[in-house]
Amino acid sequence: MPAAPQAFSAWLADAHVPEHRLTPDQRGVLQATFHFRQHRGDDYYSTRLLSHFLLHAGTGLQVAQIARLLDLSRPTVSRQQGLSSKEAVQQARHRMDGRPYGKLLPRYAGAIAEFLLTHPGATRADLIDFIDQTFGVRVSRIAVYKFLKKYGLDRVPGPAPVPVPAGVATAAELVPAARPPATPVVASAPPFCSDIRSTRAPS
Repeated sequence: MPAAPQAFSAWLADAHVPEHRLTPDQRGVLQATFHFRQHRGDDYYSTRLLSHFLLHAGTGLQVAQIARLLDLSRPTVSRQQGLSSKEAVQQARHRMDGRPYGKLLPRYAGAIAEFLLTHPGATRADLIDFIDQTFGVRVSRIAVYKFLKKYGLDRVPGPAPVPVPAGVATAAELVPAARPPATPVVASAPPFCSDIRSTRAPS
């Protein structure tokens, strides 16, 4: 069903989009967009879908125009330009759940603990990549820190030391023990001899 001409023109005028400057292709896309909003509403999900579509449909519309048409801020629309369709849907879902990133669930603890045990030298960035590849959620460093602390995974020990076979000397055994410094012997003065004749002092 085509959009009502008066309502469509008013929508463009409110967004400061000159109707007389639209190309036939732009007019067709915007009429479909207006029709979609009329029937599906202007809720967050619908608006995010339309903004992602208009940004990547090659319409030639400016970012500011798209933002005004969908009643969004320009920075919000600009941040969506580099997102894939999957990322746009994920962000919309996370935004409606009240968080900007994915959520770490308790059932992830086992796999994360195994990763930490088998990768003792892994960085936080390595762990975040592992979570993204394994569970399909992108989390922040703060979320990872709180998750590890909550489940005691921040104290996961490193790999156990390799046992030394019997009969093989360790490095500590090969290094001789340090001897205490020798105490210097000071020769004492010879005792007075009893057979030495003493000289009587003059009286």
